[in-house]
Amino acid sequence: MSKLPPKRDVWQWFYAACNLRFSTSLCKLFFKQQLLGGLVSTCIWFADGHLLPYTGRRKIHLAFNTQRKMMMPGQTNIVTCDESGRIVDFQIQEGKGDLKTHIVELKKKWAKELTEPPIMVFDREGYGAPFFNSLIEDKIPFVTWEKHVDSKKLKELDDDCFNESFEMNNKKYRIFEGEKTFTLEENGKTKTFELRKIYLWNQTSNRRTCCLAWDDGRPITTLQCAQAILNRWGASENTFKHLHDRHPFHYHPGFKTLDSDKQLIANPAIKSIEKEIKTVRKKLDKKHKKNSRTKEVLNKDGSRRENSLKACLESGISQLEAELTKLLNEKKQLPEKVDVSTLEDYNSFKKIDNEGKNLFDFVTASLWNARKDMTDWLLCHYPNENEYVDLFYAITQSHGWIKSEADRVVVRLEPLQQPSRRKAQEQFCKRLNALSAYIPIGKILQIEVGSSPI
Repeated sequence: MSKLPPKRDVWQWFYAACNLRFSTSLCKLFFKQQLLGGLVSTCIWFADGHLLPYTGRRKIHLAFNTQRKMMMPGQTNIVTCDESGRIVDFQIQEGKGDLKTHIVELKKKWAKELTEPPIMVFDREGYGAPFFNSLIEDKIPFVTWEKHVDSKKLKELDDDCFNESFEMNNKKYRIFEGEKTFTLEENGKTKTFELRKIYLWNQTSNRRTCCLAWDDGRPITTLQCAQAILNRWGASENTFKHLHDRHPFHYHPGFKTLDSDKQLIANPAIKSIEKEIKTVRKKLDKKHKKNSRTKEVLNKDGSRRENSLKACLESGISQLEAELTKLLNEKKQLPEKVDVSTLEDYNSFKKIDNEGKNLFDFVTASLWNARKDMTDWLLCHYPNENEYVDLFYAITQSHGWIKSEADRVVVRLEPLQQPSRRKAQEQFCKRLNALSAYIPIGKILQIEVGSSPI
């Protein structure tokens, strides 16, 4: 590249790469190299799904919007990160993502690269005895929030029960550990298993909650379990949100659609017959109430008058009960799911072609992980953990000058005003120069701090 190409040419190259259809193998190779090279941690992994909204005209499956608490057209990007926030893996799924299956598949996908499965940390979406049991059978250790916590019972616990204290994210916590038993029906038999239950008391906000853990026999302390869940969902850095703030991770380069393999929908005939059942039951309830208030009318000889109101009501009740029984039997015979292509006036589902999105997110993920490495370098020269990330962006967004020489290109940045920041800026640039990076035309790239070189 002797010169920077125009935007039109860049997009032509991008879509030419999409036509090669190699994004899946590229991403897998990239994530594999990260694991083998020790560029990401394999101790604790955090998995969470994030909505990728779709506003086009095509009919696609619905995904769940956690902010609006409603279903809407879109996809789910399930992102897996390590404890430092580096992206380990991502997968874009149609509609509402299947987080549970994704967590189990992660172990199978990276079994050769991992000496032992990492501790999986996920939110309440993965709560449930059947899923916990499957993780135990697959020997996947995990930590998650407990669902349906009884806040009144937690408040009634004696403060002295919380026998261990620590501080995290400028908040004070106290914890203690117990157990919780789960019961599961499996093959006609009742199965029980126990999980570790960690009680957390946020003394700063005076709120109490619980998390659950299964360690597969590893020496994981109560404190480590609590820190694991708080490291992702305890007012700390949320990788996806921070990533979205800095990079357009929602951006989708084109919405080419294909026929989806998932064409099953809830049988509309069931919905229609349920309306009829509801109508019949309302009529039946009214007649029962009216019948209970109606007195029996007798003839002079003491026999029941057949044309009385009560007799008519009972006859009507019998007819409605027969109709209800017929409708319920018809409902039982209907399949719960039907293929949408077999129905009239129904459009088949489409799926979004994610070839370009995968390539775009591959670049974003690698850029994000590189940013993590560079901020760690900067922390050695500027040990203020509350400001070093902002300092990194202040350095990378600095104004400066560029001078091209015969064998090198000099990029000289304006020095930052604060002495401690300027010193860190200079040391950071020296570390980048030690990488001996070359630009595409073969000249070495040198980054300095100072006045204009021109």
